[in-house]
Amino acid sequence: MQTVEAHGAILPVIGLGTWKLSGETASMAVASALEAGYRHIDTAIGYGNEAEVGEGLRRSGVARDEVFITSKIPPEQLGADDMMRAAEASLRRLRIDQLDLVLIHWPSRALSAAETIRSLNRVKQRGLARHIGVSNYTIRLLDETWAATEEPIVVNQCEHHPYLDQSKLRAATLAHGTAFVAYCPLGQADALDEPVIKDIAGRFGRTPAQIVLRWQIQKGCVAIPKSAHPARIKQNLDVEGFELPEADMAAIDALATEDSRICNSAFSPDWD
Repeated sequence: MQTVEAHGAILPVIGLGTWKLSGETASMAVASALEAGYRHIDTAIGYGNEAEVGEGLRRSGVARDEVFITSKIPPEQLGADDMMRAAEASLRRLRIDQLDLVLIHWPSRALSAAETIRSLNRVKQRGLARHIGVSNYTIRLLDETWAATEEPIVVNQCEHHPYLDQSKLRAATLAHGTAFVAYCPLGQADALDEPVIKDIAGRFGRTPAQIVLRWQIQKGCVAIPKSAHPARIKQNLDVEGFELPEADMAAIDALATEDSRICNSAFSPDWD
């Protein structure tokens, strides 16, 4: 599996997203993904499924040190002591000794970007995580965070799919040497019904999902599609061995529209 390197972190370009997966469904999805060859699993405190993700890891039989595991700390737990306790609790639920990556899930509206990243630095320096990063950070927030951090910010995880043009944010993220991880990479599957994507898939003998994930990779993104279906989980990993020409990339880019965010709430930052 192709990987992306960012400040010493090695991320497989396809991971399993677990948002909205719960209970036995979450454990089975993680186990199926790892058995199919995935080595990158994404969860979060806010998903309420860390224990099930950990169970899926153990059930798969894949060695812990072969899997890159990310979790995220929610905005209400970003105070210094709260963040440390949150990371410790994640490890207990996952039943692992260390996260590969811990992210600030959403920027705080009460604490500055500088303050929260300094607290996250302590989480890494205590050995609770190998790497740190952020999620849902704008260009301004990412710049402020880099100016204040002692430790490299290896990831900015943000919504990214054919309907949402994130070219400026991707460029700013990559300029820091930070990896851009795309969540909702398939646009919650809506993009898979687009005629242009179906046409490209037909020409390549691939699924629409494989075409969109290949588009993500060629844009320099790491993608974390979610699925609970073993066959689709396996298909989503099979995105090597072909390349989309510029014309097809541009045709997918042209699907971008205004007001196409899936994840937008009262606690969202002022988007770029």
